[in-house]
Amino acid sequence: MKNLEKDMDFILEMDKMKSIQRETRNLTNDRRENDAEHSFYVTIMAMILGEYADKNIDINKVIKMMLIHDLVEIDAGDTFAYDEEGYKSKYDREQKAANRIFALLSPHKEKFYKDLYNEFEDCQTEEAKFANLIDRINPMILNYFGHGGTWKTHNIPREKVLGRIENLKDSSEEIFSYVKGLIDNYFSKEDIE
Repeated sequence: MKNLEKDMDFILEMDKMKSIQRETRNLTNDRRENDAEHSFYVTIMAMILGEYADKNIDINKVIKMMLIHDLVEIDAGDTFAYDEEGYKSKYDREQKAANRIFALLSPHKEKFYKDLYNEFEDCQTEEAKFANLIDRINPMILNYFGHGGTWKTHNIPREKVLGRIENLKDSSEEIFSYVKGLIDNYFSKEDIE
């Protein structure tokens, strides 16, 4: 019963993800998405786009990564992708949060999910690289189809946008090329206007 109670405490803690606002706006209206919506969305993206991975990946592992990768933001908050100052303390804030949040779980689950979270963060395995690619293209797609979104709001240059995914292009050349095309198209129109 003690393990079940710990696991339920963790589950209840997850509800806080619904209150963590991200910078990216939803396509259907002018509301910013929250972490729970983002995690759901990138998980569906990974399921649908998994066949485009250039290397053999365990898609079930990727899905688990996508579902837990932002849990630490319950404590650490969301760091906007282009916030250079926020990135200086991001790793420490998120590791401290990971220690507290995953410790809510029963011991064997704590180790499994914390290891999975760290694998995502270290971005060394094929699954972690693909998961990171999906996580990073999600706001790019929303920004492109949302007429610039946070790129426009924060005056983000093309080089910074592309820099977010360039080191992950060997995870899926096809997805990378598609998203690079969107980025190039958006910024070429911006140069004209």
